[in-house]
Amino acid sequence: MTLAIGLDVGSQSIKGVLLDGDGVELASASSALTMTHARAGWAEQDPRDFETGAASVIANLLHASNSARADVTTLALACQVDGVVPLSHSGEALGPAIIWLDRRADLQALMIADRIGRDRLFNMTGLVPDASHSGPKILWLRDNDLETYEAATAFPPVGGYLLRRLTNRLAIDHANASSSMLYDIRTRQWSAELLGVCGLTEGQLGEILDAGDLAGPLSPAAAETLGLSTSCSVLVGTGDEHAASVGSGAINGGTITDVTGTAEPVTVASAALVLDKQMLVETHAHAISGYYLIENPGFVSGGSTKWFADEVLGVSQAAFFALADQAPAGSDGVLFIPALSGAMTPTWNARMRGGFTGLAMSHTSKTMARAVLEGCAYALRDVVECFDSLGLGRDEIRVVGGGAASDTWMQIKADVTGRPVYRVLVKEATALGAALLAGVSAGIFANLTDAVNRTVAVADAPFVPNPANRSHYEDAYQRYREHYFAVEGTLT
Repeated sequence: MTLAIGLDVGSQSIKGVLLDGDGVELASASSALTMTHARAGWAEQDPRDFETGAASVIANLLHASNSARADVTTLALACQVDGVVPLSHSGEALGPAIIWLDRRADLQALMIADRIGRDRLFNMTGLVPDASHSGPKILWLRDNDLETYEAATAFPPVGGYLLRRLTNRLAIDHANASSSMLYDIRTRQWSAELLGVCGLTEGQLGEILDAGDLAGPLSPAAAETLGLSTSCSVLVGTGDEHAASVGSGAINGGTITDVTGTAEPVTVASAALVLDKQMLVETHAHAISGYYLIENPGFVSGGSTKWFADEVLGVSQAAFFALADQAPAGSDGVLFIPALSGAMTPTWNARMRGGFTGLAMSHTSKTMARAVLEGCAYALRDVVECFDSLGLGRDEIRVVGGGAASDTWMQIKADVTGRPVYRVLVKEATALGAALLAGVSAGIFANLTDAVNRTVAVADAPFVPNPANRSHYEDAYQRYREHYFAVEGTLT
C-alpha cells in the first residue's frame, strides 16, 4: 500500500492529512502549539514542540485510518515562513524559534534597505524590507545575542529546521528562500551581494531545492520519533500559504486564495515575474515549479477575532460570530482597523496599531464584532484591488482556513470586494497542499493539475455581492482608508 502524508506546521497548531494510493483522504488530525511573547513585539515557539506535535498528528492519522507505519512512503511539510531557528552543528536548536509574527528586527531590516537601497532591494528580492523576514531576524541575533549567533552553524526557518531534524539535510525550497530578504527572485538563488552585506554564507542558510524534490529518507532517530519507517521519503516541502494555494486549487493566475487564519495571507499565482511598484504585495517563488506567488503575507485577521472574543468580550469564537451575525451591514458606522500587530495593508507599517472609530453610546458588542469582520474585509479589498492593477486575480476568490466557516464573513467579503467568493470544501487546505506534493512524488497523481482535479472540492454556489449592501460598504471602505491614513499621519 502507498500512503502519503502532508503536514501543515503553523503557529497555532500542526495539522495533517493522510492520502491513500488513489488520492482519497483517509484521515486528518491536529495538535495545538503555543506561542510565547517575552516582550512587546516578540513571538517565539519551542522548536521541540514542532517534532512532538508532528509525532502526535501522525500517530492520530495512522490510528484513525487503521494504517501501518510502513505503508507511509512519502511525507511533505508546509511550514510557517519567515522564522529563524539557530542550529548547532549536530542540528540541535540553540534557542527558541523566532517566528513570522515577531517584530523585533525592524532596525536590521532598515539597515539592509539602507545599504542596498529600498527600491533596488525590492527589485532584487520582490520583498518589502520588513522585520517579518528571516534575514533581519538572523542579524538581530548577531546584534543582540552574540553568544547564540556565534555558536550556531545554521539559521533555517521552521521548515528548514524540521527538514534537518528529519533527514539530516540542511535545505529549503525556493518559496521559503524567497521570503528571507537574502534571495534574488530573478536568478532564483542566494544573492551574493545581500549575503555580503549581512555577513552570511550559503552554508548557514542551506541549499535551495524545488518543493517537490526528495530531501532524503527519514533518519532512524526521526523515524522513531514520528512513528514511521526509514523507508519513508521526505520532500523538501514549502511554505504554508504556498501549500494553501495549491490545496485551494488556485494554481492559475485568475483565482485568488484568501487564507483566513490567525493572519490572512492573500495570494495569486503568476507564470510571469510581476513586481508591485506600490510595494503592497510581494513576489515570492512558488511551490509550483517555475511559478511565482504574488501575495500580501497577511494582516492579523483571525487573530483579531480571537483577541476581541477572548480579551474584550470574554466569550468563545463561536459566540463572537453569533454576535456579529446579528448586526447590520456597515456596523452602524463603526470601523475597525486590523493592525493589532502592525499593518500590512493599505501600507506596510510596523508601528501602526489597530483601533475602533465611530463609536457611540448606542453601539453594542454586536456592532463591534461585525466591525472586526468588516475591517478585515476592507483590508482584503486593498489587496484584491492591487492584484487588479497588476492584471492578476480577475476571476474569483477562494477562501480557506477557519474563517471560511462563517457565512456572515463570507458574504461580507463578497459585498466588500464585489467578487464571487467560494468556500473551499477542504477541511485542511494547507496540509492537503503538502499531501498533494507528496502524492505527486509517490506516483499517486500524474502532476499537480491531476492532483487538484481529483481532490479539491469547492462549493457549487459562491457568495455573490448583495447590491443592497454595496453602497454601505463603498462608503465605509472609503472612510476606513481615510481613518487609516489619518492615524498613520500622527505616528512619529
